[in-house]
Amino acid sequence: MAHDLVSLSGNLQLIDQLYEQYLKDPSELDPSWRELFGRNEIDELPGRAPAVPAAGQFAPRPGLQASQVLNANSLIWAYRTRGHLAAKLDPLDMLERPGSPELEPSSYGFSERDMAANMVDSSLVGGLDARTTLSRMVAHLRQTYCGSIGLEFMHISTPKKKRWLAERMETRFDRKVPTDTTRIEMLGQLIEAESFENFIHTKFPGTKRFSLEGGESLIPLLEQVLDHAGRLGAIEVVIGMAHRGRLNVLIQTMGRAARDLFSEFEDIEPEASLGGGDVKYHLGFSGDRTDAEGNHLHVSLAFNPSHLEAVDPVVCGRVRAKQRRHQDWERRKVVGILIHGDAAFAGQGLVAETLQLSNLTGYRTGGTIHVIVNNQIGFTASPTESRSTPYCTDIAQMIQCPIWHVNGEDLDAVARVVEMAMEYRAVFQSDVVIDMFCFRKYGHNEMDEPSFTQPLMYQRIRAKEPIDVIYGRQLCERGVLSKAEVDKVRSEFKSELVVELEAGRKAEKRPQIASMGGLWSPYRGGADHAVERVETGVDIERLREIGRCLISVPERLTIHRKISRLLALRKKMINGERPIDWAMGELLAYGSLLWEGTHVRLSGQDSARGTFSHRHALITDIEDGTEYLALNHLDPEQGECSIYDSPLSEAGVLGFEFGYSLDYPDALVIW
Repeated sequence: MAHDLVSLSGNLQLIDQLYEQYLKDPSELDPSWRELFGRNEIDELPGRAPAVPAAGQFAPRPGLQASQVLNANSLIWAYRTRGHLAAKLDPLDMLERPGSPELEPSSYGFSERDMAANMVDSSLVGGLDARTTLSRMVAHLRQTYCGSIGLEFMHISTPKKKRWLAERMETRFDRKVPTDTTRIEMLGQLIEAESFENFIHTKFPGTKRFSLEGGESLIPLLEQVLDHAGRLGAIEVVIGMAHRGRLNVLIQTMGRAARDLFSEFEDIEPEASLGGGDVKYHLGFSGDRTDAEGNHLHVSLAFNPSHLEAVDPVVCGRVRAKQRRHQDWERRKVVGILIHGDAAFAGQGLVAETLQLSNLTGYRTGGTIHVIVNNQIGFTASPTESRSTPYCTDIAQMIQCPIWHVNGEDLDAVARVVEMAMEYRAVFQSDVVIDMFCFRKYGHNEMDEPSFTQPLMYQRIRAKEPIDVIYGRQLCERGVLSKAEVDKVRSEFKSELVVELEAGRKAEKRPQIASMGGLWSPYRGGADHAVERVETGVDIERLREIGRCLISVPERLTIHRKISRLLALRKKMINGERPIDWAMGELLAYGSLLWEGTHVRLSGQDSARGTFSHRHALITDIEDGTEYLALNHLDPEQGECSIYDSPLSEAGVLGFEFGYSLDYPDALVIW
């Protein structure tokens, strides 16, 4: 007898009676009922939350009602779904957290006596002992989902992914993350980040620098991302970000010499920067690093104009091109990191366009790491004026990726989130979002007065201790370091900055930022890279051979009758019986490059067919949908042709292809 769970869900009393019988003597029940209770399928009743992860099941003591088991599952589901709303995310403690009655056991009919009872033998919640009380289970769930970390993941439709995330979240306290060694490293990074900002503020007062102060945790967060990327097999990382905190990232993360930056602040050789504007906030940089485990990474920070999110699709395109160069078909060797502001992530359409590309065949990169420096303010606008959603990250739910919210003042929590996010990206080839709540110590820039519009917020900010002081004190209290050791790190770095400043002031010329080197070296013009005149024509017999390949279709394909007529016309063009039209000329041009071994990539709206009926580069079998791209069947030694129909996006796809072309100058890349 098959049971309809929809109809059964309305009769919990009947289920309770049958379940009591199952606990006493399962053999007296119909086999279908035994199967139902044995699978714990009651979790799937409409209105009841499915159990995640399925690492065990409630095995209640005799006398416990089945409805209580269902209610316990619903309580677990509530914490996994809504726990983030009660999390302590805001370092300023100004974020209003709505009441969450669904997180209260009493909402599910549990009394204080129930809470103290041994209800669970084999827990559905990771990280708990085999036998525990409901009270202990709820305390663990609250610590897991309502502490300094809030996770949104129940919008993901894949059970395997949800189970993975629940298990990692609920057992994260069992793993020693971070280690004391990592904590010491993070403190050093915080001290350097804060000292660098304070040093510039003191030595160059009134100068715009788009300070990272209040969000210094970005630096140890990035360091953790890079370390985990190397551990998980990456050899290259491409980073994109706007200007807030960029100078700090250049020095602390990218390894640019501080003296070079100071010489720009000193306005050394001013004529060299005419027309450059605030160029130091937009320049890119690249370098190599080796972590403690011996993993080598080449890290690139992409150039970015004043348009905050313009770099997003460019970085993704660069990552895709690098993956092809490394034949990284598993998309593990090259990773993209995008650093956003909260208001920009919610407000700029280019973010949505870039997210939309993430799971498409022609644009997939195996997952981008999105880091949001959540200042809880956009220019001068508060979140309630900047978006219609509870979080700035809600747009990312459309691609069903996990979204971690984390209090940037809890460095241990930051480290745990990064570890989970990087491993999830590696396992599931998915974008991940880390929303780090912090604040902005100064206004939009250092010459702004933010208390004009946010007086209460900036009262609290002025009263805040620097994060390196807070974390340093915590480590001293734990016995990880002594105060003298912390003070030594701070004084030594400040001494280094003094030396770098003097070196920057003595410089006679502005530092040159290397660009368009490496792969681009053969393509640069000028006296040192003269471009030789080359013949661009193609032998007529070669063109005819390419043309014959273009009109040849495997016999197994059943093609549209109009396509058959088109191929017949193209055959006449090849034989000289009819003038070559634009579409045929275009395909011959692509074919001539492919024959020579050049990679050709074409993407855009309706690119394969050509808007309405033009290109027909890709021919589709009208019976089974099989596709055939003749441009990839010219010669065994040819280059590869990739043609992709894009989403109805312009800026996003254009940016992606531009980025792809930056790291593939020896390919024909067309949008």
